Amino acid sequence: MTLIDAPAATLMLAALLIPAAGALLIPLFHRAPNLREGVTIITAIALFAVVLSLLPTVLDGNRPGMGGFQVLEGLTIAFKIEPLGMLFALVASSLWIINSIYSIGYMRGNGEIRQTQFYVCFAVSIAATIALAFSANLFTLFIFYEVLTLSTYPLVTHKGSKEAKTGGRIYLMILLFTSIGLLLPALVATYAIAGTLDFRPEGILSGKIYGPPLYLLLALFAFGIGKAALMPIHFWLPSAMVAPTPVSALLHAVAVVKAGAFTMLKVVTYIFGLDFLTEADANTWLVYVASASLVLASVVAIAQDNLKARLAYSTVGQLAYIVLAAALATSTSIVGGGMHIVMHAAGKITLFFCAGAIYVAAHKTEISELDGIGRVMPVTMAAFLIGSLSIIGLPPFGGLWSKWLIGIGALDAGHQIAVVVLMLSSLFNVAYLLPIVIRGFMFAPPGTKPGETVAIKEAPLPCLIALSLTALSCIVLFFTAGPIETLLRMVFTGGGNG
Repeated sequence: MTLIDAPAATLMLAALLIPAAGALLIPLFHRAPNLREGVTIITAIALFAVVLSLLPTVLDGNRPGMGGFQVLEGLTIAFKIEPLGMLFALVASSLWIINSIYSIGYMRGNGEIRQTQFYVCFAVSIAATIALAFSANLFTLFIFYEVLTLSTYPLVTHKGSKEAKTGGRIYLMILLFTSIGLLLPALVATYAIAGTLDFRPEGILSGKIYGPPLYLLLALFAFGIGKAALMPIHFWLPSAMVAPTPVSALLHAVAVVKAGAFTMLKVVTYIFGLDFLTEADANTWLVYVASASLVLASVVAIAQDNLKARLAYSTVGQLAYIVLAAALATSTSIVGGGMHIVMHAAGKITLFFCAGAIYVAAHKTEISELDGIGRVMPVTMAAFLIGSLSIIGLPPFGGLWSKWLIGIGALDAGHQIAVVVLMLSSLFNVAYLLPIVIRGFMFAPPGTKPGETVAIKEAPLPCLIALSLTALSCIVLFFTAGPIETLLRMVFTGGGNG
């Protein structure tokens, strides 16, 4: 193994090993839940501290690396940190802390089974996510992309019910089919054409493939990255909603779908190259496909009465923002797509935390059952309102900035239709999110008389702490978007991945 920038490489190695070590330690405290969950939180905090300590090195323009184990000529398992990967690792590691706090209240409050297995699989999935974020090449990324799929399958089927097993099978089948049947052939073709799978700022395919073969290769990547949930490769996501809410948060905000969106941005930027895609006009079709996915998912979301199902289709639409940003292939759209990973993560994890809190405290899952829930659970529904406004993209909430930058990128690319789609999507966001809040606060709880005082019954304290923190982050991110944009601009101005 070759180390580049030894101190930073040591920290990188620690970041890769800490969650794996946590997965090994957690089962030792199976009979002591407080210690088990203490290990989980300490591990999560340690991971975030290590990842955060790597940020100054990246901001200084350095690209610390560690590698590699050569499998074939030009194929190595190696790691290197660039701005997109740095940002993704920060999102995953920070939200693991909050999700762990939430999980304590949810798993205990709901009397969930196999809690030790839950925390172990969660730690393994975070380990895979960090390895994916720090991958130096597409070969390494693909390996941990698959590990992430396999490690989250037991989480999706956690309840052990027939419904959970069916949802888990759909989850596993679609993600394995797309990655092995589409993404892997794309990797093989790329390696055959370019002789390498390394991530490079200018791309590795420029000038080496044109015409229909180029369009086909981009299509293999776009639909092979199934975790990006581009329609019609999206059914696994609603099916996976049978999982406990902390798992839904992992799928939608912390790791899984963000791994797909992140991979899409990396492939467009570092494999194809933005200039090459636009010069070859290979990306226009993907702009329209992503736009269609964005609108259709929003329409389907409006029709869902199950709260988690509505949020799931919302995620399909929100992921299409990031695929659209990649398809536009401008530096500004890529920055907007990267920022949307952060902003959507904060907003959507808040909404799922609220959905889980409602289930734990009130045992309600359908939107039609939520009349007056805001009077019974005011903290939870206030957080739901904040998360919704961020997803919609209104100030002063972080979701505004990512949508704004993607819109600017669309204008730069000459795709005015994409701007129209973005505006239309925001209206759909209003249509499927705000009626939930209105129903919760403006309608009276069933069986109550006008003016009657309703007893407050919130979810357990750890759940409230977690959803309050993520709701607060939606506001904080509005005022701290500048440093995030600066980091992402370094993809193009700070040395890229070289």
